Amino acid sequence: MKIDHLTGLIAAPFTPMTADGSLKLDRIPLYYRTLKTNRIRGAFINGTTGEGAALSLAEKKAVVEAWAACVRNDPDFTLITLVGGTCLQECIELAQHARAQRLSGVAFLAPYYYKPASVHHLAEACIQVAGAVPDMPFYYYHIPSFTGCYFPMIDLLHALDGKLDNLAGIKYTHEDFMDYLSCLRFRDGKYDLLAGRDECLLAALALGARAAVGSTYNYAAPLYNRLMDAYAAGDLERARALQDRSIAMIRLLGKYGGIAVGKTFMRFIGLDCGDFRLPVANPAPEAYAAFTADAESLGFGDLWSVVG
Repeated sequence: MKIDHLTGLIAAPFTPMTADGSLKLDRIPLYYRTLKTNRIRGAFINGTTGEGAALSLAEKKAVVEAWAACVRNDPDFTLITLVGGTCLQECIELAQHARAQRLSGVAFLAPYYYKPASVHHLAEACIQVAGAVPDMPFYYYHIPSFTGCYFPMIDLLHALDGKLDNLAGIKYTHEDFMDYLSCLRFRDGKYDLLAGRDECLLAALALGARAAVGSTYNYAAPLYNRLMDAYAAGDLERARALQDRSIAMIRLLGKYGGIAVGKTFMRFIGLDCGDFRLPVANPAPEAYAAFTADAESLGFGDLWSVVG
């Protein structure tokens, strides 16, 4: 099947939740409009940022249906859901549900409890899941810091090439740029390599990336759009300066506790998505004033995303 390569920024949305941790799906239409307002070209839902691993099967389907309802009449907006997990049968069920909801594609990551014994076992798992939706673009999600699966992705491409007609590419959330470049150039650039480290976007662009998926694009999309525009115009110094500003922002994630601070950023820009579910630790409520002061000290102004 012919699969078009993606371009631009794709957000990895947070899953909106209420104070008691239940889904707040009525927030998704505003979320979708916010992404569109800020030149975001798609959404990668139910992933790491979206707490997919903490959602039940029914909840993942509900999130898919809520997003699908928003984008059904928007053919220019890419919607991909992560179906990966520890049970291949559930992954297949989620992939088939995504096809029924007419999503743009599905993504799968390495099972992270019973880990694949070799890259060939990982390839067989990909073939099982992707084979259940043969007319739908399929992406492998490489995030070894979470899955513990550190096989080089060039080896996975060799194992899958010619065996999986709907293989679209890899969402590459790792810092192995040697492997990343090899994947980009494999079969004359046949596959999409979606850059997955926001703090390394400029490096990925220099190697040839055309699209990126990230969490900080939710709340600082203008910064990254300007970075990509500067790079395209050959203004490397401006692109470097904008990447440095993104790094300063991302350092606040570590300062205030990690991944859950992303939802604190969403509250800061005016799109409250609640907290992360346990066992992730959320910042203490009394830390919000200090966080706000730090965020404002960055002097981002119109580099923050606009809600609505």
